[in-house]
Amino acid sequence: MECLPAATLPEGPEWSYEIKLDGFRLEAVKIGKAVTVYSRRANILNEKFPRIAEALARMPASSVIDGEVCAMDDKGRSDFNLLQNFRSAEDRIRYFAFDILILKGKSLLKLPLDERRKILADVLPINDHIGLSVVDHRPLANMMKFVQKNGLEGVIAKRIDSPYEPGKRTGLWTKHRINQGQEFVIGGYTPGNNSFDAIIVGFYRGKDLVYASRVRAGFVPATRREVAARFKGLQIAKCPFANLPQKDAGRWGQGLTAEKMKECLWLKPEIVVRIDFLEWTGADHLRHTKFVALREDKDPKKVVKEAN
Repeated sequence: MECLPAATLPEGPEWSYEIKLDGFRLEAVKIGKAVTVYSRRANILNEKFPRIAEALARMPASSVIDGEVCAMDDKGRSDFNLLQNFRSAEDRIRYFAFDILILKGKSLLKLPLDERRKILADVLPINDHIGLSVVDHRPLANMMKFVQKNGLEGVIAKRIDSPYEPGKRTGLWTKHRINQGQEFVIGGYTPGNNSFDAIIVGFYRGKDLVYASRVRAGFVPATRREVAARFKGLQIAKCPFANLPQKDAGRWGQGLTAEKMKECLWLKPEIVVRIDFLEWTGADHLRHTKFVALREDKDPKKVVKEAN
């Protein structure tokens, strides 16, 4: 089940709130004695997060749990950059479970969320690496102040009576980011001395990939090499962005004109990255962008413009 991005969050007694963690989804499935942990794209991540998989071996057999894997900084905040260096930050890795889909072979999908949470709290094997996502029922304004004061990523609102609807983004779960940053899809790049000068990114609007920005900042030699290595085998001749070329560069210079496009090389839109930025412009371009990390857990087709 997915969260609908929202500029504002709903309020009322039928809603509960959780801190938006800066990690990625991880689903745990136990069949017999074996636990397998899956990313959102169905990649098996037992070798990447062995302590989580081992700890979850104590969950009931024939059960499925949903949650978020994070790396925690010295102030107890989730840090996506730290998660990228998981081998050197293994002691900081935590799995925060927030839902249970199946228990001992019985589907719980149609139960209301508050009932599923009670069941999850009873069966989750909590230890130093496994915990429950904290649910808050205080007024939304208080929750927002807490998140802003502590420099957290955002807030998720969920209806307490919501069923679990796999693969759907119905609005029964909504999310709001405090900081400006989200996932984008790489559709091309401009060449440079170190493999590339800038990546060209966008988001999906329906079936169309929409150009948003060129991103130069945020790369160090290691991440530049890592991103460039992903380009192999994805080269295509045709531009994948539906809204290119653009008539002019615009006030902030992010428009990609036909002349500028002559410098570009195009890629199949299969690589997802996290980009931080100052703001959206009226033309759906980004200002002051910075590369943060690759996102292997995201389906490119589900990368959309988040509300701001």
